[in-house]
Amino acid sequence: MKVAIVFDSTFDAGPEYYDQVFDELMAPDFKGEPDPEYQIAAALRRRGHKVWLLGAHDDPMKVMHHLREQPVDLVWNASEGFGASDSLDFLLPALLDAEGQPYTGATPQCLMVTRNKAMTKKVLAHHDIAVPRFKAYRMGESIQPEDELFFPAIVKPMRLDASTGISRASVVYDRESLIQRVQFVHEKIHDAAIVEDYIEGRELYVSVIGNGDDLTILPIVELLFDPNKSKPEDRIATKQKKWKDQYGQKPKVKQVFARPLSQVAKERIERTCLLGFRALWLRDYARFDLRLDDEDNVWVLEANANPYPSKDHEIANAAKKAGMPYDDFIERILLTAAARA
Repeated sequence: MKVAIVFDSTFDAGPEYYDQVFDELMAPDFKGEPDPEYQIAAALRRRGHKVWLLGAHDDPMKVMHHLREQPVDLVWNASEGFGASDSLDFLLPALLDAEGQPYTGATPQCLMVTRNKAMTKKVLAHHDIAVPRFKAYRMGESIQPEDELFFPAIVKPMRLDASTGISRASVVYDRESLIQRVQFVHEKIHDAAIVEDYIEGRELYVSVIGNGDDLTILPIVELLFDPNKSKPEDRIATKQKKWKDQYGQKPKVKQVFARPLSQVAKERIERTCLLGFRALWLRDYARFDLRLDDEDNVWVLEANANPYPSKDHEIANAAKKAGMPYDDFIERILLTAAARA
């Protein structure tokens, strides 16, 4: 197939430049992890596909002009935003829709819904999928005396992912702490705030591949916290815990394949993720972040419409566990999208 990989870029350059970068990143002596667009390109090229790398910088229409001049069978949408804004991750898919160009992953509407944590929860709750109790506060909106509050609660930025803006201070136990944290999200993170019930339990990542009635749930990944710590603020996935910090320290939580689950839990997880996939109009591949409480109740924390597809990350590891090495996994998504298109 002829495939263009479209992504947001900090450089205003053409495909030739990105091919040079690709060669450098794929060199045997390169140290580090290439960005996902280059890993995807390498996997598809190894499978014999013709691949162009198209970065969108200040003018996304340059990408569209290239696609008009060099038609492809399918676009892999690897964009995670536009410019300095992650919330504009719908922009390139919207332009691809306008051009009538098939692409992998979620639609613009789906990306906008799932980026808004409150809207996601409303859609899921409408379909009888359990979500934490929550209340949202728009930018500049303050907590009112009559607001019904609940504790412990966790305060998150409304539209950011990858645990951005989440720290131990995000878990609050009283009104004053909640007010301060909402103000922090408004003033420092520059986003609306969502206040959720803190759900005690196991944190699970469940990835789904497919479309329609042909959906596959991949092996479940579990986030393991320090067993010696039981406070809620010690058992959340902060950005510092999930990723290496600026001093090069190792992540403070471990990702493993889920420990044994009861048959009831397995059935509830499957129902939740399959129904949630369709309720949110997800496509091709997606990931759900869940909490499983002591009574095997399943709670959806977030839905990731286009999860990070890099090697050795959650969905790729789950695919490998299911018998799909990285190249197989990437081509599976490509062919799934092509069949849908």
